[in-house]
Amino acid sequence: MGRGGRVSLADRVYESLRDDLATGRLAPAERLRAERLARRYGVSRTPVREALARLQADGLVQRHPEGLYLYRPRLAELDELFELRMVLETRGFQRSALGSAAAPAGHDLAAVRTELTRWQEFRDAPPRPGPELVAADERFHTELLRAAGNSALAEALSAVYIRVRPVRTMDVPTTDRVAAMTAEHIAIAEHVLAGRRERAMHTLVTHITASCVHVRARAEQAIAFTKLGGTVRD
Repeated sequence: MGRGGRVSLADRVYESLRDDLATGRLAPAERLRAERLARRYGVSRTPVREALARLQADGLVQRHPEGLYLYRPRLAELDELFELRMVLETRGFQRSALGSAAAPAGHDLAAVRTELTRWQEFRDAPPRPGPELVAADERFHTELLRAAGNSALAEALSAVYIRVRPVRTMDVPTTDRVAAMTAEHIAIAEHVLAGRRERAMHTLVTHITASCVHVRARAEQAIAFTKLGGTVRD
């Protein structure tokens, strides 16, 4: 942030580059060259280098012997990220049950109702698979966690999503999977609004577990195809 609250050029490049990496507009296997990125964003190499340094500090970019690349989790790391996601989201329900001196027990029902309405609309007019659907899915979970009364938990969940998002964006869900995701989101929100906290958390845990199993299976499949591709030529 520059003087007077103005966003610096490096900040703008950082936000654009992070978004392009997370949504797949930059290929996961593409080397992140400062010169090429400077041309892409119409800036000099200095703000690009600053943005890349920040992304590396965030853990979203990794340095390899040949240069910088998007962070790509190993299978074990992918499992760990989903485990952290589970801990954060279930903690939201535990917190909402107990309350605190700063916030009463229970969710912000108006926020939950907003998400319920959004996913009921998706049920009637399903969104197309792609980055926008992934973003809507993430928003449901982060807003549900924020509604439990601790924005820091929601921010931690957002950080997990940023690291998993490139994998999810490359996976195009089937119509059945989109329908299942929609139905589960609706069920979770309806349970929360009806005060059925335990049922809501059970549905949430089942939902996250299924997502983890699917993403891991797709990742294993991608690795297998990559290895197979290395055994043949055009």
